[in-house]
Amino acid sequence: MKFSLVNKDSKSKARAGVLHTSRGLVETPIFMPVGTQGTVKAVPQRILSDEIEAQIILGNTYHLYLRPGTKILEKAGGLHKFMNWEKPVLTDSGGFQVYSLSALRKMKKDGVEFRSHLDGSKHFFSPEKVIEIQRSIGSDIMMVLDECTPYPCEYEYAKKSQILTSEWAWLNKKAFENSTPLYGNEQYLFGIVQGSIYKDLREKSAADLTSIGFDGYAIGGLAVGEPAETMYDIVNFTSDFLPENQPRYLMGVGRPENILECIERGIDMFDCVMPTRNARNAYLFTSEGIVSIRNNSYKDDFTPLDNNCNCYTCRNFSKAYLRHLFTAKEILAYELASIHNLTFYLNLVKQARKAILENNYTDWKNSIINKISQKENELKEE
Repeated sequence: MKFSLVNKDSKSKARAGVLHTSRGLVETPIFMPVGTQGTVKAVPQRILSDEIEAQIILGNTYHLYLRPGTKILEKAGGLHKFMNWEKPVLTDSGGFQVYSLSALRKMKKDGVEFRSHLDGSKHFFSPEKVIEIQRSIGSDIMMVLDECTPYPCEYEYAKKSQILTSEWAWLNKKAFENSTPLYGNEQYLFGIVQGSIYKDLREKSAADLTSIGFDGYAIGGLAVGEPAETMYDIVNFTSDFLPENQPRYLMGVGRPENILECIERGIDMFDCVMPTRNARNAYLFTSEGIVSIRNNSYKDDFTPLDNNCNCYTCRNFSKAYLRHLFTAKEILAYELASIHNLTFYLNLVKQARKAILENNYTDWKNSIINKISQKENELKEE
């Protein structure tokens, strides 16, 4: 995979780059909206592409394997045709979802046995199987099968898990090299660094993966309950062991301030369900901080949600109307709120990229985070 590094901020590890795929370019840093089951919740593909200007989205191997299933996807010609999406897609291997099914899974040396959360049926994911599934999906970027450890996690368990993840990574790479894309597009494979909060394990994991050789590298096993400062420390440490000329992806993170802090620590790619999940719960991100739109103070507020936002929602509707939709439990509330939150996230990383290109990232980041903190304190007082 070609990754062009355009500029490095002169006062931090923040980077601006371009990811080259057969379905188009992706400018980094980038946020990837989560389309777990072949849809970004409550947002039509046309809006996602043309209005929100998402450059790449994320799908999930575990969920797409269970439904609609690989046979349907192959008959459709892959996920892109099935969901009518022309831009790049990254698929997680399902390792995190299997991790979340702790009561329904059994780890083995050659993979993980689990029961479906849908009907309790038994399934088995091996490194080879997740490559096969992702070939059927046709995603542009595929992730290796890994084990995501919980927090807190004892050192010995984290070490055993890290070794297993490295062994699986080698099997993933071998299966990847011994198979070919089904739909003509190029597919790339990313390794996932694990090791919980233990720096020696993180360093060992990164060394194992880079010796195998992948198209990009992810940092997994964070944002699972550890303090934010611990996450920042591990990200900052781990990024130093990842190749500079390849993309770096922090999985499942997160809040706007988390993303900005981790961009400063050398990360290029992010995903999280937070913008759409918060949107469905009436929590909206704005340039002045989070707005809880159900608040009674917005009942007769006919101003836009965010005067600094040019999204479809802010151009056309008031806070009063949005509040009305949520209190009336209208489905349109979810769509308009999700459009806004995703636009906010995509605009945030665009602004971050601009600050990196201008060698002003840290000062810009601090000003944004100060605004977010101030608004959150105001909400707590209310």
